[in-house]
Amino acid sequence: MQVIKEGHTYELENFEDRVNAGQVVQFIEKQPIEGTDHLGTIQDGTTNEEVLKMLIDRMNHLQSKFPCKANAIVITNLEESLMWLNKRTEDRIERNVEGKNLS
Repeated sequence: MQVIKEGHTYELENFEDRVNAGQVVQFIEKQPIEGTDHLGTIQDGTTNEEVLKMLIDRMNHLQSKFPCKANAIVITNLEESLMWLNKRTEDRIERNVEGKNLS
């Protein structure tokens, strides 16, 4: 993995072809909008939640073909991670700070 822009853009190596460029993952990037407490999107991209959903789907697919305890544990932990990220968002919405430059 190569960090292109810390926290936002990453290049993941291809598994077999390590010579050519890998896969770029771009996360959404927001910054404060001057004069407000709101955040504005300066670069669209994906979210942690979407990446976790993708990994959960892939691990479920692999588990259906090659079932093992390790896969089941990975799936459980990915699902728990997604649950905590969703909980964080729900809490921020409840406190009316979601999408704002506030803690």
